Amino acid sequence: MTTPTTPTLFAPTSLQGLPLANKVVMAPMTRARTSQPGNVPNVMMANYYAQRASAGLIITEATQISDDSQGYSFTPGVYTPEQVTGWQQVTRAVHAQGGRIFNQLWHVGRVSHPTFQNGKAPMAPSAIKPVETQVWIADEEGQGQMVDCIEPREMTQADIRRVVTDFARAARQAMAAGFDGVEIHGGNGYLIDQFLRTNSNVRNDAYGGSRDNRMRFLLEVVDAVIDAIGADKVGVRLAPFVTFKDMDCPDIVPIILESARHLQARNVAYLHLSEADWDDAPTIPLSFRQALRAVFTNTIIVAGRYDTGRAEQILTQGLADLVAFGRPFIANPDLVTRLKHQNPLAGLDPSTLFGGTEKGYSNYPTYSESSQLTV
Repeated sequence: MTTPTTPTLFAPTSLQGLPLANKVVMAPMTRARTSQPGNVPNVMMANYYAQRASAGLIITEATQISDDSQGYSFTPGVYTPEQVTGWQQVTRAVHAQGGRIFNQLWHVGRVSHPTFQNGKAPMAPSAIKPVETQVWIADEEGQGQMVDCIEPREMTQADIRRVVTDFARAARQAMAAGFDGVEIHGGNGYLIDQFLRTNSNVRNDAYGGSRDNRMRFLLEVVDAVIDAIGADKVGVRLAPFVTFKDMDCPDIVPIILESARHLQARNVAYLHLSEADWDDAPTIPLSFRQALRAVFTNTIIVAGRYDTGRAEQILTQGLADLVAFGRPFIANPDLVTRLKHQNPLAGLDPSTLFGGTEKGYSNYPTYSESSQLTV
């Protein structure tokens, strides 16, 4: 039996006055387990999140803000009474275990399909089809396939105003569902990210062209959500070095840093840096991390293939305040304990990542349970 360590990662902290048990964050991960019809969160999801409530903060899977913001089957929403009631089961279960939980809000933009749009084309900043980008579409029995995205339609200014309003309404609904706050998904090739990047935004109005114009939609969403629930309950996720979904933009790093400066001025609770997490992912330059910290002094969360050693290093350097773990949380509901005590991590079953039942979702044992099974 190893001696428990007590490094920085496991020390209590706070987020804009919200006490957190440690600096470990459960990253948002799409798992597609909602009840149908209606993409309603359920008891199975409540159990799943409650099992992982030892994280200092849980950020839920991305959640639709409206009935036309969806891009994948079985992902949850937070815009109907039934969805809010479903999420209340989740937040109660997490809070009962002493956890904290934010709801990640998204609009997928062009990363969608007419299946989710009442037969119409998805909307986006510009009518540019994303190359080599697919979405998962399943039937009610969960049998699905990856389908190519199509050319979207360019959003009108009325569309933009309505989506901004939808984000604010969804934030209020999330708070009614019992969440401690919300995270605005501004990365990974979805709608807000599409506005930021020159290769997906070629508009010639107030929302395209210059950096100020391309940031406008992000900042309008943030302002509307702050007005709805307060800056201390709002986080923002950005992903400057993630280029999948046809999002390779030569101007993304400068606009991300400029966006971070504006987010600090608005005093949002945190900025969540989504880093690429595949094997040959680009390394994030130290110069970028230092520049980000210089303009954003509130909480920075980092996510992307971190282990305890890398987590401790970036925390000690002062370049991040919380560290998010994604896939390790899938098969290790007790990930915090395993990391703290240096116990081995279980591997996940990739065939059960999206859709399905409790198998590969809420039936992974804790380390102590698995040790008893092997005795």
